[in-house]
Amino acid sequence: MIKYFSMFSGVGGFEIGIQRACFKNEEQEGEGVGVEKGLCGEQFNECSNGFSCVGFSEVDKYAVSVYRKHFPNHKNYGDATKINPDKLPDFQMLCGGFLCQSFSIAGKRLGFEDTRGTLFFDIARIIKRKKPQIVFLENVKGLLSHDNGKTFATILATFDELGYNVEWQVLNSKHYGVPQNRERVFIIGHLRGTSGLQVFPLGQDGEEFSESPVESREEGERVFNYSANTISQRDYKGGNQLIQLNKSVHSTNSLYSVDGVSRCIRANAGGKGAKTGLYITPCLDGGNGQAVEFANRIRRLTPRECERLQSFPDDWTKYGMNEKGEGVVISDTQHYKMMGNAITVNVIQKIMEQIIKSRLNDY
Repeated sequence: MIKYFSMFSGVGGFEIGIQRACFKNEEQEGEGVGVEKGLCGEQFNECSNGFSCVGFSEVDKYAVSVYRKHFPNHKNYGDATKINPDKLPDFQMLCGGFLCQSFSIAGKRLGFEDTRGTLFFDIARIIKRKKPQIVFLENVKGLLSHDNGKTFATILATFDELGYNVEWQVLNSKHYGVPQNRERVFIIGHLRGTSGLQVFPLGQDGEEFSESPVESREEGERVFNYSANTISQRDYKGGNQLIQLNKSVHSTNSLYSVDGVSRCIRANAGGKGAKTGLYITPCLDGGNGQAVEFANRIRRLTPRECERLQSFPDDWTKYGMNEKGEGVVISDTQHYKMMGNAITVNVIQKIMEQIIKSRLNDY
């Protein structure tokens, strides 16, 4: 069993992706592991030769409650800035998605010291002490150009100083089975002296996803009445790119067709449509069940649709669990925030499949 530690864990997207990749690997090897768990209200079983989480780190109380519901046996080590590496169990992989912060002295001198005061420093100091064989990180695409590239240069220098070879690639969720235009950079660190093989470049599973992000069964939920004259033009951008139907430059007022991939889900944007975009959707006429399109029937995506766009099981974030083991109902505001902060599970699964192929025999 390969042990891993999860940082900035959110609602467990890394955990789902790791377990799905593990189950797929066992099925391909004929292990007969049975049906994968993980739908709302169930828990993932561990694969016989798979990955086991020794603990996680998350501070958002709503995300923690959802994580706890699905993974009640995983210990939360809390605030990453306060973790004592000497009190962590040993593990072979560290994973997580961390915030991109300014390195106040980046560019003056590179290396481990330049990361102090940032969340990446907390990852680095745990890596320095525990020396996992694999480090698997995710961040926004802008990390590569942040501070004119100095931030990423510091990260690479830090990995080098800690004894790791690094590879990275920008991947878009729309190429991995979900209709969402979401670009993220994924970073893999290999501890030097181990025999790990190259993980990147990772090929696309397919061309741009062409299905609508809006599910017809969700009709009637969260519909907003907008004046039809807000629809001023169709700006076709080619291919399966999302079609914006108005000229608004503000995300809260941007209005989209349901054709093509969805806009990237956001965590903290304000306004009715800022987190998911506003979409014109067909609605049932109440008679023979035929879809009839009304120009003034506009709504944002539902929490369940956002879960699907991030390839989570339906209703994954609907309920949480408090420290007493009692159920907690999660508000829509927190649903959207959680999915905006989450990783796309399908992409994690794909990368983990490559890691398993390249590293599994080394542990």
